[in-house]
Amino acid sequence: MGVNGISRDAAWRRRAAPAEAAEPEPAREVAVTASPIVEPATPAAALVALRAEIGDCTRCVLHTLGRRQVVFGAGNPDADLMFVGEAPGADEDVQGEPFVGRAGQLLTKIIEAINLRREDVYIANVIKCRPPGNRNPDPIEVETCSPFLLRQIQTIRPRVIVALGTFAAQMLLATDTPISRLRGRAHDYRDGIKLMPTFHPAYLLRSPDKRREVWEDMKIVRALLAEPT
Repeated sequence: MGVNGISRDAAWRRRAAPAEAAEPEPAREVAVTASPIVEPATPAAALVALRAEIGDCTRCVLHTLGRRQVVFGAGNPDADLMFVGEAPGADEDVQGEPFVGRAGQLLTKIIEAINLRREDVYIANVIKCRPPGNRNPDPIEVETCSPFLLRQIQTIRPRVIVALGTFAAQMLLATDTPISRLRGRAHDYRDGIKLMPTFHPAYLLRSPDKRREVWEDMKIVRALLAEPT
C-alpha cells in the first residue's frame, strides 16, 4: 500500500504544535527635532523680510491702476516716534519713499520743530501703493494693505505714533470719528503705545490756519517722548 512502516511512538502521532509567534521587535524611537523658526535678529532685518514678503504686490486692484512701485516705509527701525499717513502721492510713487513731495517737506519741518531729524523717526502709510489721481483709498484697499502697516508697527514698537489725517487715525483707532474731534489729545493704542492724531501736512498746505493746532499736537508728542521709559 506504499507504507513502509509505522511507529508506535505516541509522540510521532501528535501534530506538531505551531511555532510560537515571535514577539515583534520593539519599535525604535526616532527623535524628531522640529526646525526652529528663525526670527529676524533686529527690527531692521524684520522690516527687510516684511518688504520682501510684500514683493511687487498684486493683492488689490491698485497694481492695475497705474502705480509704479510699492512705497514701503523709511526711517529708523528703532524709532521712538512713528508717523503714519494715508497713501503715497505722485512724488512718492516715483521715488519709492513716503512723504518726499511738498507735504513731505512740511512734515520734515514739523519733525525738526520738536528737535528731531527725519532720520530719527520712521514714516509709513496705511496704503503702500498710490491710488490713481490721489483719490481716497477704497475700504477693500485699506483692509488688504493695513495688515502690513500693523506689522511694521509691531516690529518697530515706537513709543508714540502720529496719525496724519483722517484715514490713518480712523484705521488705527478703529473709529469713524472725524479727525477734528480726535486730535488734541493722545489716545491709548496698544502695547503701551500712545497715538496722537493730527491733520495731514497736505491739508495744512491748503489750510495754513490749521498749523497752530498741529503745533499744539506736536507739543504733546514732544512731552510724551520726554517721559521716562
